Amino acid sequence: MALPALSSSGVKFRRVLAHFPQELSLAFAYGSGVFRQAGASAGLGENNMLDFVFAVDDSVTWHMMNLLKNRNHYSFLKVFGPKQISSVQSYGAGIYYNTLVPCNGRMIKYGVISTDTLIDDLLHWKTLYVAGRLQKPVKILTQNENSKLQAALVSNLKSAVTAAFLMLPESFSEEDLYMQIAGLSYSGDFRMVIGEDRSKVQNIVKPNVPHFQKLYSNILQDCPQVVYKHHLGRLEASIDKSPEGQFTQLMALPRTLQQKITSLVDPPGKNRDVEEILLQVAHDPDCGFVVHQG
Repeated sequence: MALPALSSSGVKFRRVLAHFPQELSLAFAYGSGVFRQAGASAGLGENNMLDFVFAVDDSVTWHMMNLLKNRNHYSFLKVFGPKQISSVQSYGAGIYYNTLVPCNGRMIKYGVISTDTLIDDLLHWKTLYVAGRLQKPVKILTQNENSKLQAALVSNLKSAVTAAFLMLPESFSEEDLYMQIAGLSYSGDFRMVIGEDRSKVQNIVKPNVPHFQKLYSNILQDCPQVVYKHHLGRLEASIDKSPEGQFTQLMALPRTLQQKITSLVDPPGKNRDVEEILLQVAHDPDCGFVVHQG
């Protein structure tokens, strides 16, 4: 199942894409240059930087071709060649950005990530950096037939819903759900702690509820805990907050988040297995808070 493509022609984004090597397993645009946001930056649409992520099967070959086409996009690293650039790309979240690049009369930045690294993040939330971006509406520009990648994209959305259910109360509105999902990738973001606009999540969600609906409607319709009245634009949910229900949800979380939760709860030296610790968390009245901390 491919991610739903968001409506709008996307011509300006595809014109940008034409400047790059076309061997892409996935390319998407995101951020305030693509989607309207409420708040201070709302009026800047046409002036905001356009942000892109390109997933590539072979980073060395892609950077080699891009250096031939767009050498001036790169920092001093270009003198070391594509292997060294790919090596730097493998650090941190596994993504290499060229930023402040003039293109078609706009300023852009683009990140390059290997397809395998992206799949790992989508399935296991290894860093939640690109996976977090893909939990919010993005403009998909190209997506190949890689079934493993397509399954990972959907798995990431399902994981986001599961984590949000654990952190929300027993009943909540559709907007509450999208606020919780949009906030996932900001929970551990130091910028949100030291001064970036704390209402950022609200500014992302409120003007873009229809985009969130398009992204999550299939998953919510298949979810037994949710009555999703799409034609009314309303979601009625009653989440199972019993220890058994919460344990099932905890066991469905991505591996890295499970490990973070267990390291918070399990004192060093005890070495209990993950299932045992998650069962303990499922019985904890503060289960949702523990998931948030993770």
